[in-house]
Amino acid sequence: MASHLIQGRTVGMPVRVRDAEVCSAFYPVRADAARAVIAYSGLDVAEVLPGKAVCVLVFVDYRDGDLDAYHEFGMAFLVRPPGQPGSTGLGDLRQAGIFVHWLPVDQRFTLEAGRTLWGFPKELADIELRLASPYKRCILRKDGRLVLDLLVKPGVPVPAGGAMAPLDAYTHRDGLTRRVPWSVRARGAKIRPGGALIRLGNHPIAKELSELGLPKRALFSTTVAHAAMTFGAATTA
Repeated sequence: MASHLIQGRTVGMPVRVRDAEVCSAFYPVRADAARAVIAYSGLDVAEVLPGKAVCVLVFVDYRDGDLDAYHEFGMAFLVRPPGQPGSTGLGDLRQAGIFVHWLPVDQRFTLEAGRTLWGFPKELADIELRLASPYKRCILRKDGRLVLDLLVKPGVPVPAGGAMAPLDAYTHRDGLTRRVPWSVRARGAKIRPGGALIRLGNHPIAKELSELGLPKRALFSTTVAHAAMTFGAATTA
């Protein structure tokens, strides 16, 4: 089993998350605008409808795992895996991958581990999560500026795989695009059409989201009360 030394601690592979709460919203955005955002990665967005890509916003409360407890926010896009021709289409989303464009966290250990092990674009930020009620809320600030305030409304129970399918994850760091294998087991999954309210701040990432067309109605939103995940070693995509 491969292992890595992070801040004086040995981290083995795969990295395990034993319990996390995950909330996400999936937004339709212009494919050309999304392509411009992720052009640096060498990947192409998956067009789920002609001219439409999907931007995924997610916030996570990692309660118990190998990288300790921390909060995380993610901005990602559904992409075509390298070498896959044509558009993915709504009927075949499970062939898509997910490219992680921005991944702020609020703890330094997971920041260094995420960058070192997988090339995740982790940065330190102030991530306030309000998860005690059925309405799940994330208030994200970076460098003292509001990025966004995202509220996810409760949905209806669904089989866990329907709310959190483990798409192949892709990252890009130091000129290298990587594929990150991961798996998930979920309990307490809910989903609903729309179901998200977002307010953008004045941070550059908020401007990027605005240029993608947000705020707008989400395609759908999901919540997972208890998720257990494993992350394997990254490979070159």
